[in-house]
Amino acid sequence: METFFEDTELGRVEIWRNERAKRIKILIKPDHLRITLPQHSSHKQALAFLNEVRVKIKQKQQKVSTQSSVIDEDHPIQTLSFSCKIKAANREKVFFKLSEGILLIEYPQNQNCQSKQMQDIFRKGILFFLRKEAKRLLPERINQLAKMHHFTFKDLKIQSSKTRWGSCSSKKSINLSFYLLLMPPHLIDYVLLHELCHTVEMNHGESFWKLMDKVTNNTSKELRKQVKKYRCAL
Repeated sequence: METFFEDTELGRVEIWRNERAKRIKILIKPDHLRITLPQHSSHKQALAFLNEVRVKIKQKQQKVSTQSSVIDEDHPIQTLSFSCKIKAANREKVFFKLSEGILLIEYPQNQNCQSKQMQDIFRKGILFFLRKEAKRLLPERINQLAKMHHFTFKDLKIQSSKTRWGSCSSKKSINLSFYLLLMPPHLIDYVLLHELCHTVEMNHGESFWKLMDKVTNNTSKELRKQVKKYRCAL
């Protein structure tokens, strides 16, 4: 990312430059906009393009915001290692318990579970266990993949990024988002392999994608499309 700014109508706007991009593109995320610039384009051109399509972007943002998932008995969250079971109970406060792959969430029966207050409590509790499970599972899996494909990395951190599934520094330090556990196993493996390949190839050039094809049995292109379409449910 080159820079970002806060737009009074559109919120956070990030500007990224991509040497392979042929035109200016705008991607609408749940919590920000991403403008991708070709090498020859300027920030001034990016802002001009943003203003040209401002009305359409606002309409699409509203649509995205209305698609936010409601967590209740009929719409539980499924993660890699646990599923949520939500039910009303004779309690004064919301209760969480993770056991044998089930995160039990009981809320006061006199409360509306779809209220903003309850939804915020549900999400906070789920994210607590999601982070805990990510710290338990992701280090083990990335070490398995590293050993399998003969990669080495310096250290690993589990973070809360919603904008990047993972990253790798020039010192071979890998960061992974605990939101990865909301993905199917094969896409989690793709992200882990992606970062492991960056320990050898730090850019996204031809050599990088050859290496990705090697470790994914020539499926990196299709897996990449799937990851790009994947939307965080929390």
